[in-house]
Amino acid sequence: MSHSPALTLPYRVPLASFAPLLPVMLVIALLALPAAQGSDGGATPADAVSGLVVLYCAIRLVRERRRPLSRTAAVVLGMPVVGLAVAAVGASSPGAGIGGLGRYLQIFVLVPASVVLLVRDRRDFRVLAWAFVAFALFQGAVGVHQYATGTGASYQGEEIRAVGTFGPADVMGMATVVSFGLMCAVGLALGSTAARQRAVATGCALVLLAPLAVSFSRGAWIATAAACAIQVALAGMRRALKVGAVVAASAVILVGGLGVGTAMLQERISSITQVADAPDQSVTDRYTMWAAATDMWSEHPLTGVGLKGFPEHRDGHASLALSSGSDTEGAGAAYRKQPLLSPHNMYLLVLSEQGLIGLLALGGSWLALLVCGLRGLVRVRRSRTSGLDCALVACGLLLWQLIDFLYADIGGPATVLTALAFGLVAWWALVGGDCVPEAEASA
Repeated sequence: MSHSPALTLPYRVPLASFAPLLPVMLVIALLALPAAQGSDGGATPADAVSGLVVLYCAIRLVRERRRPLSRTAAVVLGMPVVGLAVAAVGASSPGAGIGGLGRYLQIFVLVPASVVLLVRDRRDFRVLAWAFVAFALFQGAVGVHQYATGTGASYQGEEIRAVGTFGPADVMGMATVVSFGLMCAVGLALGSTAARQRAVATGCALVLLAPLAVSFSRGAWIATAAACAIQVALAGMRRALKVGAVVAASAVILVGGLGVGTAMLQERISSITQVADAPDQSVTDRYTMWAAATDMWSEHPLTGVGLKGFPEHRDGHASLALSSGSDTEGAGAAYRKQPLLSPHNMYLLVLSEQGLIGLLALGGSWLALLVCGLRGLVRVRRSRTSGLDCALVACGLLLWQLIDFLYADIGGPATVLTALAFGLVAWWALVGGDCVPEAEASA
């Protein structure tokens, strides 16, 4: 049976067809729960349900007697296990090794593999992409309200930083969610053949610019700007010019008409170019932790110091320039000193704790996904078949994450959404880029 183009819109698809995706959507929905005050990054309800998603997927495979993954998919998604196993053995304690191993397997192996198996076709992919957009709009609305009413996290003495429901302990949470939503919206706007979907996606992308701005996250700004620029370029230069004009007009409206361009926001933007000449304390702390991570790796080049070993070895390798922690308060939480337990650079975190073996294994998996995803995008453009929107969404999500990992790492409630994003990327790179849309196959 062929599907009409209108069925690409999630709200025109029968609810029963969502069944395999409902567990994944439940994970996204649970992320909307407010973060518990005083939590130290423990397991959340969304993490628990992500484990149930893996179990649900395994049960389905056994009942349906399906082959789990293709050989290529198994190799690409399984590559990180090599470095993780070695680093878990070298951990300072069995508990740290098992805990770190479980977290990395959840984010980069098990949950992404489950998403690959649960997504059946490009229509399912679009449904999840729209779920990302919807969740970003919700978190963005909460964040803009926090900024407008002065009920956000503390920033330069004022409680105006938009953090959504993630609280001041995870200031990157809302920025990550909004950025993921932007990547999905831009991809859907640039690649879909349905005019209504392109219009809605474009509107969503423009709306999400405001909460991203008031998140005051320099890293998210840089990653979003770079990934969106690459997405637009991959969609074609003609569309790139049109999108550039829309973005420029939207920036004028946001800054001039709606007052988003406050003095604090302008100062934050200008500080991006001052990270080398006159860095603030947060940048100084980051440089110090980067140096500490590099020093750890130099002492254990192949295997690193072991999973979850960075906090234990930090003080022995960090200089006196490192502060005792970052101050967090606001958004309904009391003042608290947040300890600095990671280098805020995923590549250096992996290098320091897993060594070259771990970095090559994990980085090799990501590089393989990027190459396969781009290959699928080229194939779709050449054949002029539907699916360009899926390709742009997947490539945008992966590019954003790889850029953001230069000054961020895993941690916090929003990390499980990163696992789902890797699942979407992996489906397109390992399955979706090679499949023929059902409508075209039956034509």
